[in-house]
Amino acid sequence: MTPWPIAELIPHAGDMILIDKVLRFADEDIETQLCVRPGGLFNQADGSLPAWVGIELMAQSVAAYAGCQARQAGAPVELGFLLGTRNFQCNVERFPAGSTLHIKALRSLQDDNGMGVFECQLSGPGIEAFARLNVFRPPQVASYLQEDFQEPQS
Repeated sequence: MTPWPIAELIPHAGDMILIDKVLRFADEDIETQLCVRPGGLFNQADGSLPAWVGIELMAQSVAAYAGCQARQAGAPVELGFLLGTRNFQCNVERFPAGSTLHIKALRSLQDDNGMGVFECQLSGPGIEAFARLNVFRPPQVASYLQEDFQEPQS
């Protein structure tokens, strides 16, 4: 476990924080956990979460990894972007209410420009999901967000 609450590790707030805690953090990987509880933003009528939410759970785990790195270095937690995945595999259509899910994210690539790739795995009772996430964290997030994008002139 880390000494920091999850809300201090990811740039999300309120109901958008989907993972409960960091179980373990190392130089190249992280393990997180959540218990699926009914009543959340993405829950279905029976309290379950659709399997596609697994990509967001993996992305929040990657964000927590970056947050742990920042906190460890005494730096602020910064915004990052999920660029996507080419291959999300899951053996179920939903994650049942009450199930405990474990998410692992292993950094396989990170360059100085802020691009990264993480091999992610989500597991629970009878649940296995995998994805390779492509992420981007600009070196100067504040200036990146303030750039003035203009339409090309014809």
